[in-house]
Amino acid sequence: MRLASVGPAGTERPVWIDEAGERVLEVEGGSWREIVAGGGFAERRRIAREAPRNRWRPLGGERLGPPIPDPSKIVAIGLNYRAHAEEQNKKPPEAPLLFAKAPSCLIGAGDPIRIPPQEEKVDAEAELAIVIGTPTKDRSPEAAPEAILGYTILNDVSGRGAQYSDRQWFRGKSYDTFGPCGPWIVPAAEIPDPHDLPLRAFWNDEKMQESSTADLIHGIYDLVAYISRQMTLLPGDLIATGTPSGVGVFRDPQRFLKPGDRVRIEIDRIGTLENPVEAG
Repeated sequence: MRLASVGPAGTERPVWIDEAGERVLEVEGGSWREIVAGGGFAERRRIAREAPRNRWRPLGGERLGPPIPDPSKIVAIGLNYRAHAEEQNKKPPEAPLLFAKAPSCLIGAGDPIRIPPQEEKVDAEAELAIVIGTPTKDRSPEAAPEAILGYTILNDVSGRGAQYSDRQWFRGKSYDTFGPCGPWIVPAAEIPDPHDLPLRAFWNDEKMQESSTADLIHGIYDLVAYISRQMTLLPGDLIATGTPSGVGVFRDPQRFLKPGDRVRIEIDRIGTLENPVEAG
């Protein structure tokens, strides 16, 4: 079973979704963030496992929103794939490079990425995202798995004009719609090794990125431990673990998204996140 949120933007409600992504079971008790923070996740999972099949309904054409529509924060990691560092001729960082994306940038699977009129250089970045499941502070790498609820996909859409003119990344990473996320969360127990997940990104069916989380410089558990030493991680928080090589800005010639494009990100054992691109 996967964790998802369905319904119109701003009114999403939590559901379980089957592995085929076709049938859902409604979940009571607030949003997923509220359920997990309140300690009710295990009970909801037990109820779902015992639910008769006739309680599951077809997903149909219902919108899949971001699985956690309202995290307290999105912590992202820069320069965290070896090949991505190489394509920039940069030395791999000794410690994780942290930056933030505003939670208001989140959108769901199928929602449009909108290019703002002031930003012409819009790029896409395929990333595995960690979803935190328990309040986490000063966690060791060995204890980090206990803090992880599951994994999802995040497209770290980036306005390169703002990113480089500001000389810091918050504005360029946080435009509205610049955080496609989903289509669901796969519980951590179903991912035996998060450091062996192939991932790919396509623009209009052209493969732009292909790698594996085996190429991460700072691994999943080290990231959770390091971030928790800087700030308290709360249930529902997202950690975007970095992107591999192949992004548009480091190609020759450079490539940027334009209205009419589609971006598709695939991560094995997680799923597929696809979004169209529109003018903002």
